[in-house]
Amino acid sequence: MPVVLSSPLRPDLVRYIHTNMSKNKRQAYAVYAKAGYETAAESWGTGRAVARIPRAPGGGTHRSGQGCFGNQARGGGMFNPTKTWRRWHRRVNVTQKRHAVATCLAASSLPPLVMARGHRIGSISELPLVVSDGAESMTKTKQAVDMLNKLGCGEEMSRIMDSKKLRPGQGKMRNRRYVMSRGPLIVYAEDNGIKRAVRNIPGVEAASVDSLNLLKLAPGGNFGRFIIWTEGALKKMNEMYGTLSEDAPLKKGYRLPRAQMDNADVARIINSTEVQSVLRSQLEPPKKFSSKKNPLKNTRLMAILNPGIMRKKLARKRAHQEGTKEYEKMREEKKARIEASRKHNSTQKKGDDTFYKTLMKAFESKPKEEEKGGEEDAESEGE
Repeated sequence: MPVVLSSPLRPDLVRYIHTNMSKNKRQAYAVYAKAGYETAAESWGTGRAVARIPRAPGGGTHRSGQGCFGNQARGGGMFNPTKTWRRWHRRVNVTQKRHAVATCLAASSLPPLVMARGHRIGSISELPLVVSDGAESMTKTKQAVDMLNKLGCGEEMSRIMDSKKLRPGQGKMRNRRYVMSRGPLIVYAEDNGIKRAVRNIPGVEAASVDSLNLLKLAPGGNFGRFIIWTEGALKKMNEMYGTLSEDAPLKKGYRLPRAQMDNADVARIINSTEVQSVLRSQLEPPKKFSSKKNPLKNTRLMAILNPGIMRKKLARKRAHQEGTKEYEKMREEKKARIEASRKHNSTQKKGDDTFYKTLMKAFESKPKEEEKGGEEDAESEGE
């Protein structure tokens, strides 16, 4: 197999080159240079309580007195009018272009990438798909269709036919009414009629191995197109692109790109004995002490120290919300408390035996008779 089919994959490079190459077929367009300025308009100046924009001359029509020239005015010129001398085309580095083509050829030999592009290759025997040089001598479309069906491309051709649909936008009015998916690309070494045979098959294209175009190898900037090689074209790939150790004979000063890593299994490399043996031992992370927090302000910390505090707060909150169980319970407790207080007051705070009245009796003045009787008793005891 040619070495170019094992080139490293660079989807970023393919998209960049495809974007710049696709700009090189644009045609210049611009508005008429005098559009919006073909009126003998002049400003009315100041003093008439109107804007100073130039206004159409004359009278008797709606046009007279209307604003002109400005991009905000109806019939005026556009802002920053387009010019034909815009930089339409882009110069593309030749080496980068060759690298991108090599990447597309490598991607076309990987079934996952080809299937990811939408191609139906379930009936294909292998990739890259190679046919004999006799296919280059076909001149009839019928022969080319039979060859594709025998190669297992029937499902792919059905997909292409079903993909035909109206183009969205104004392009449908500009001689490109329909769009269709791209099918297989047939790469040949010599055109003995094969290009004429496949040109009328929907979605199928043919290209010479001497002039492979990135726009055909990666339609839309996405590599992985299904390619059918002729035997002579595949054999010529080493002459076209050379090897990793030799320059390409047919491309002066060009050598295939080399992959950044020969083994892409990074985990296996890092965990290998050779790498682990020269590494330092794993460092222990420094101990981290959490910052001190005030549980009276930090609800999470308070919940850790006092596990039931959150439920108590919630119950206390619901006790003030009507319709909740806590609210009803609080009302019942309050009612029972008031009833108990009334019962206590009716029994303990009634009549002359209450605590306050008993206390105040000690400060009351005694009657005079009781005082005299007390003095006589004292004198008799003294005698």
